[in-house]
Amino acid sequence: MKTIAFVDYENIWTGLFEQGYELTPEILMESIQLYAKRNHYVLSAIYLYANFDREEFWRTQTSFEKTHVYTRHVYGKSNFASTGLRRNAADVELILEAQEILLTRTTTFDVFLLLTGDGDFLPLVRKIRAWGKEVKVIGVDGSIHHELQPFSDSEDFFSELLTQERPREYKAEKDLEQGILILAQLQSSMAYVASTKARTALSEHLGATTSQVKDLIRHALKEGILFEQEYADSGLKIGKTKIYLLNLDHSMVQAVLGSAIEEIRKRYEKLGVL
Repeated sequence: MKTIAFVDYENIWTGLFEQGYELTPEILMESIQLYAKRNHYVLSAIYLYANFDREEFWRTQTSFEKTHVYTRHVYGKSNFASTGLRRNAADVELILEAQEILLTRTTTFDVFLLLTGDGDFLPLVRKIRAWGKEVKVIGVDGSIHHELQPFSDSEDFFSELLTQERPREYKAEKDLEQGILILAQLQSSMAYVASTKARTALSEHLGATTSQVKDLIRHALKEGILFEQEYADSGLKIGKTKIYLLNLDHSMVQAVLGSAIEEIRKRYEKLGVL
């Protein structure tokens, strides 16, 4: 049967993360392909929705695109710097696109796979079924809304591949002080610390993986040690970039940097970010 998949990536990623696993694009794609093969589905297209500005999803959009997944960057609330923007934005985009495909390409697909556990998708499930199509909801066990349970087909979906991966063991706290020093050194030698430059430097100097750097930055943002914001730079084609700023009023930053904090403060004043 001809099949199309819609992935609420943040929902699936968060559900697994809370159980101690970090879902990678590779594991997700292998899981979908394995599921399709076992059920004799011909998987024609995969649409995936996420806010790729999130630290956790750094570089994942490229990974998905290389495997012919149609990605949709949905700017939403899911970051520590801006927590009140476009609530459920990915849900809305996914529902609208799925309905458009359902109505305009009705005979193209027999089965719709919805990778999510969010109860907001129940109206979409009902709409697809009303058009005589089969719907399979695939979520993370323990994180699937009760109204989606009758349509759920999640048993062992990720378990086979996830058991090959060890749960997260990295402790961001142990690298915080060194991370602060690395970012301060960058700030002392550069006009501003772009997010990509910061992540690369942290990875190189700490000997940390991409996943570990994401954990470290996410923890620093959550604890208020680090801020992120957009910075206008006329020298860039896009005109702006995301930068990181140390919170110079945070007790840990003050303890680590000591008197050097004043030099950083002057640079922030010159940037106009204080």
